Amino acid sequence: MLQQYEEKMDKSLDSLVNEFSAIRAGRANPHVLDKIRVDYYGQPTPLQQVANISVPEPRTLLIQPWEASLIKEIEKAIMCSDLGITPNNDGKAIRLNFPELTEDRRKEMAKDVKKKGENAKIAIRNIRREANDAFKKQNKANEISEDELKDLEDQVQKLTDKFIDKVDQAVEDKSKEILTV
Repeated sequence: MLQQYEEKMDKSLDSLVNEFSAIRAGRANPHVLDKIRVDYYGQPTPLQQVANISVPEPRTLLIQPWEASLIKEIEKAIMCSDLGITPNNDGKAIRLNFPELTEDRRKEMAKDVKKKGENAKIAIRNIRREANDAFKKQNKANEISEDELKDLEDQVQKLTDKFIDKVDQAVEDKSKEILTV
């Protein structure tokens, strides 16, 4: 009975961890390019599918397209994105040089991480409410007893607490990573 709600909470946590992987913390991380799409023969295609992305230095990403004709499209896609980094094009590859994060920017990013964490907690609490409502309906329909209802509500609460602790831990870890110079 609890399995489906646990899976939903797990998906909320996974979603948060995925969002965190796209947040850079001083070092170049290829995941910051995950959401960038390039116009490839009229189709918006993920950048990873049209180029090789490597990290030659801690603050540099090197993007080598498989087709030289894509350099302009990749450059345009990066410029239009919310990365805030100007690509350097040498005709064969594109370099993205990530500047050192200022203390203000780090604090701003840490706040953003906390906000994303709060949103994940809200999603988990909504799943708890959904589960409790479903159990109450089963109780009204005499499918489960009052004791079973209380027991299920307790189990859902324990599950919720467990996932909220995991979210808090993920937020704390990412904040620490961002604030470490």
